[in-house]
This record gives sequence, structure tokens and C-alpha cells, in this order.
Amino acid sequence: MKRAIITGADGFVGSNTVKCFLDHGIEVLAIDIVDNPRRLQPQDGLKYKCLDISDVSLLSQVAGVGEYDTFVHFAWAGSAGPQRTDYNLQMQNALTTVECMKAAKQLGCERFVCAGSIMEREVEAAIHTQGSRPGMGYIYGMGKHIAHCMCKAVAANIGIDLLWPMITNAYGVGELSPRFVNTTLRKIINGEPLQFTAGTQNYDFVYVTDVARAFYAVAQDGVPFKEYIIGSGNARPLREFILEMQQALAPDAVPLFGDVPFTGTNLPLSAFDTSELEQDCSFKPQVPFAEGTRMTMEWLKTI
Repeated sequence: MKRAIITGADGFVGSNTVKCFLDHGIEVLAIDIVDNPRRLQPQDGLKYKCLDISDVSLLSQVAGVGEYDTFVHFAWAGSAGPQRTDYNLQMQNALTTVECMKAAKQLGCERFVCAGSIMEREVEAAIHTQGSRPGMGYIYGMGKHIAHCMCKAVAANIGIDLLWPMITNAYGVGELSPRFVNTTLRKIINGEPLQFTAGTQNYDFVYVTDVARAFYAVAQDGVPFKEYIIGSGNARPLREFILEMQQALAPDAVPLFGDVPFTGTNLPLSAFDTSELEQDCSFKPQVPFAEGTRMTMEWLKTI
């Protein structure tokens, strides 16, 4: 791998991945929908283009055939907030992903690396359970799962190597969305009650720089047509993560377990297995959860 195209490049995970690729000497064409990126800074090896990849024909205007060998796809509208339940939007995301992969092939890229989600496995568990009534919150994961299924078939047909890293739960400095770690840290900062479900459902969290390192490792050494779980390698019940965070950052606070009903799907610990990522790509995370949440909280206090 020498030169890569990265979409969604100014996003939380995308921008960290761009930095990681540049740090490894990979030239990057960074593509995002914003005119003036918030997270990316000009530097050697980086070319930024504002582009709406919902019209993938525009990609040929910013990248020539044979210029790039790898395509990393993060761009996905409605990855947080109420748009996660917009099935039209999530279906369009899936279709756009397939078209981006086809465009990558036309540009001469040998590998297409797409950001998947652990929610794909939650969707499979929820949908195929007899009598289940999954909530609208699953629509986002359904979009990712549909994209994965279609990309795998189309990739085999057109002859491009597909790699599908599936993120468990990324967090860290720079994240602005109301996801679990961010929301909990803001409660700690503001002295609000720490109310949770019983916390018995299995979970995993991974710091954003480790996620970026994992994407580089998969792009470089991943086995085509495999999916890889990106996590800490130490999945466990959510309650244990909460207690670790509370004891490290708010030792006087009292977590209230069971105040919030749990309506999701509890995956087995085997669903979070990161061993293939370690075996194929020699990847191990570097940032412990307590340290990662401490850095994130200190950053949140400054914004």
C-alpha cells in the first residue's frame, strides 16, 4: 500500500485514520462533504477534496486511474442521532457504498476497506429470533449489514479485494456525538445522576487512535473477504466498563444500575472476538479504557 483514498475523512474515526496512514508514509486523498475540514490540517502527503460521494461519478474528477491502490470508506450519513432510524437514508448509504466500491475498481484500486459495525451482528441476532420485535434503532445496523452483504457479492463479481473491519464502540478525544461514553462523561463533569441499565449486556470499547491503527493494519495485511472485529480484546458486561470509568474519574459518584430499561440484544462474548485481527494483522490496542476515558473527559472540559 502506497496511496489511499479515504472518504468521510474529516469525521471522528476518518480523520484519525487519515493521520495514521500519513504517519506510516501513505499518501492520502481525503474526501469529505465539508468545504473547510474541522479536524484535518494541511500536511505533506495529504490532498483534501470536498465531494458529495452520493454522486460517485465525481470521484473520477479528483482521482486518476492507477493513482491509488487502496480505498477506505467511512462516509455514511446519519451514523448518529435520529437519522439512524431513517430507513430511506440508511438504504441509500448501503447503495452508495456499493457504488463507491465499483468506482474504486474502475480507478484501479486493489483493495476496498469499509467501516462496518458490531451492530450488524446485533441485527442478525434480533431479526432471526422468533417473535422478536426489533426497535427502529436497529435501522442503522441494518443498513451496514445490507451494505456488507451486497459488497461481498459485487466485490467477488468485479474482482476487487473486500475487507470489512467492524467497529465495536469507538470513543475518544474529538468525538461530538451523544454516544454512551461521551454522554456518561458529560454527566460526570456536570455532576448529574449516573443512571444506567442493569449493565449485564456484553459490550466493548476501543479508543479512536487504536481504531485508526486497526484500519491501517487491515488495509495493509488483512485477508480479502474477511471481516475483523475492532475492539479492546477484553469485552465484558457493560457494568464492568461503567464501574472502571466511575472509579477512575468520579470515585465519589454512585452508579445507579437498573434505572434505565434495556431493550436491545445481548450478544455473546464470542461476537466481540478480536483474535483474527491480531493473528492476521499483528494488531493489539494500546490505550486502556480508564486512560482513554480520562483523556476524553479532560478534552470535553475544554470545549
